[in-house]
Amino acid sequence: MTSEVTLRRAEPADWSAIWEMLRPVFRAGATYAIDPEISEADARAYWMAPERQTFVAEGAEEHLGTYYLVANFGGPADHICNCGYVTAPAAQGRGVARAMLAHSLEAARHAGFRAMQYNCVVATNTRAVGLWQAHGFEIVGTLPEAFRHPAEGLVDAYVMMKRL
Repeated sequence: MTSEVTLRRAEPADWSAIWEMLRPVFRAGATYAIDPEISEADARAYWMAPERQTFVAEGAEEHLGTYYLVANFGGPADHICNCGYVTAPAAQGRGVARAMLAHSLEAARHAGFRAMQYNCVVATNTRAVGLWQAHGFEIVGTLPEAFRHPAEGLVDAYVMMKRL
């Protein structure tokens, strides 16, 4: 486990490090419902969009992860937020995702959200599913064969939610 993870709002100067974390995850096509060939410019527009609060997790002198927080819906359902998380490959298994989750839950509460919802958690992403469930998220829906996994073919995806 990481001895210390510091989380802070991302700045434009963080983009190259963020892209280095996002690129292999997006290119693998195994966990995000994003075109694996997304361009760097489109990835930046997505991850760093003005309506998103984007954060970075840092260790001693390295970026360990990144996440964003955004309203999942508009209008009368804008009290439900959504997050996306990516841990740097070299930092996996070191508690970074757990630290980002804890930070995001607090940031969401502070921003006035009443619930957090993940819209498309790929069922084969068992580490993420287990982490979310361990922190009180429930599978509130299963989307049968909703995700084209590069190795497993069509797999289910979950809608997961936690009241804040």
